[in-house]
Amino acid sequence: MSGKLPFAQVIGDPIKQSKSPVIHGFWLEKLGLAAEYGKAHVQTQDLADYLTTSRTAQNWRGCNVTMPHKQAILPHLDSLDLLAERIGAVNTVVKQDDGSLRGFNTDVAGFLEPLSEVLAEKHLFRMARVLGTGGAARAIVAGLSDHGMVLVLAGRNPDKARSLINELAKQGDHHVATLDHFAEPTDFEFDDREGCFDIVVNASPLGMRGQPPLAFDFSHAPPGSIVYDIVMDPLETDFLRNAKDAGFRTIDGYSMLIGQAATAFELFFGQAPPREHDDELRERLTA
Repeated sequence: MSGKLPFAQVIGDPIKQSKSPVIHGFWLEKLGLAAEYGKAHVQTQDLADYLTTSRTAQNWRGCNVTMPHKQAILPHLDSLDLLAERIGAVNTVVKQDDGSLRGFNTDVAGFLEPLSEVLAEKHLFRMARVLGTGGAARAIVAGLSDHGMVLVLAGRNPDKARSLINELAKQGDHHVATLDHFAEPTDFEFDDREGCFDIVVNASPLGMRGQPPLAFDFSHAPPGSIVYDIVMDPLETDFLRNAKDAGFRTIDGYSMLIGQAATAFELFFGQAPPREHDDELRERLTA
């Protein structure tokens, strides 16, 4: 970053793989904004020093926060948005006019964005099967619960899943399960799903390049379910491919990535990104 133009960054450890500079750079280019967006490799022990230095940089607008800093950054901030405080994780830091640092969580908005039309409809019943209990699952559980979803949260450790549900989900008849529960076929006969909304979400790293595959048998997915995978590498995971083969509508990881970036972009640069170019942006991300 030159330091002469308004700029923001994404920080993490590692950071080489981050696609945030491509996304924000694309939008800055399309809008013709004189601003910059880059990335900084920041290790945990250097997090406090990075923020101390950055808050005094005249043109630094803030940063996106990726692993492993989403929770570690909390004590170093001056204030938190209510949603970030509730979730207990920050993925966007914005320098305020008075120089203070405020933390936001845009993962919820990013995850929900491709579901906005269906969530605006009225349903007799809404159920989400969420696979994974890590940091991403915290945002997803909170967001789906706020939209009246009954949750089935599956993880390797059911106790961790129950604790997460109790902490973040609104009152309801929520359930927990082991990941293994969904790996084997079921002969369960789903009732009439007319007027119902069902979603199955992989909120875990399973299926990511270098990770074990996600074992999920689609006999566990009610007819008409939407299948959503937040994994971005590969973009079409085996989980999504199998869902398509079984006739389900699918949503890939770029949907959440672009959605959460859009909210952050407006916080940094005071202008909504040009979303009419999303198809072109996706092409650039996959180039």
